[in-house]
Amino acid sequence: MIKNNFKTTLFKFCAFVLSLTIITASASFYIIETANGNSVATLSKLGSRGEEVRRIQTKLRQLGFYNGSVDGIYGSATQRAVRRFQQSVGITVDGIAGSKTLLFLGLDSSSGGGSYGSYSSSDIYLLAKVIEAEARGESYTGQVAVGAVVLNRVESASFPDTISGVVYQSGAFSAVTDSNWSVSPTATSRKAAQDAINGWDPSYGCLYYYNPAKTSNRWIRTRPVVTTIGSHVFCK
Repeated sequence: MIKNNFKTTLFKFCAFVLSLTIITASASFYIIETANGNSVATLSKLGSRGEEVRRIQTKLRQLGFYNGSVDGIYGSATQRAVRRFQQSVGITVDGIAGSKTLLFLGLDSSSGGGSYGSYSSSDIYLLAKVIEAEARGESYTGQVAVGAVVLNRVESASFPDTISGVVYQSGAFSAVTDSNWSVSPTATSRKAAQDAINGWDPSYGCLYYYNPAKTSNRWIRTRPVVTTIGSHVFCK
């Protein structure tokens, strides 16, 4: 009888530990099922707390989507800010900071490759995405030059000090709000982004570029022209 009671107690204890482990893991992330049946690990959602949430709130504040407290609590205000950001960049609007949302925010750490100097692999992806959207069809040098302009802005006191901040600054890049933004960066765009980060700057320090055949902006045409590469005029 004692032996059976011991087995029963041991079984209940193991079941309790297993349940506790599952609950703990669920507090850090949960699995949602997408429309095509794929499971996606989600890192932060309504009710989440911790440093990851602080990073999300900080980035959303930098980008102008969130004006609440950076308190590490994923409340309704943070959820609304995430929704606004998702809508602005054309990804699924669900208010959940999943891997794709983190990638677009420049916060993803799971896309592989680690970091490159002061830039993460997600920074490189976002830079490549800009290059793909803005300079697809241009020469390789022209693509690197577009990436260099983004990085020159990061270094300039007149612009945000992160790649995501520069890219999502209101009115900065028209491609962010049109159909070009849905195109994934190619291997060439990724390589151009890496070359720009490594220090190649065919624009010679320019902060702006434009296509004379497509722009109607009078102000941009008053900027001092440094060089022309393909369809783009690069200026300071």
